Amino acid sequence: MTTSTYTVIGMACGHCADAVTEELERVPGVTAVRVDVEAGQVTVTSDQELHLAHVRAAVEEAGYELTVPPS
Repeated sequence: MTTSTYTVIGMACGHCADAVTEELERVPGVTAVRVDVEAGQVTVTSDQELHLAHVRAAVEEAGYELTVPPS
């Protein structure tokens, strides 16, 4: 199992959390999604390493923006 936390810009309510959760749950390998609207973060648990592009696409499909800290 792999757990990763991402920062998402634009979430403001429970509906936002539901939309992000629904899209992320469609990503192959995702087993759990936990959204913290106040912190602007989403934690994704998966049974394999996820490609950042797939996570970003799911968040964008929900109407929000995934940010990644500089490496």
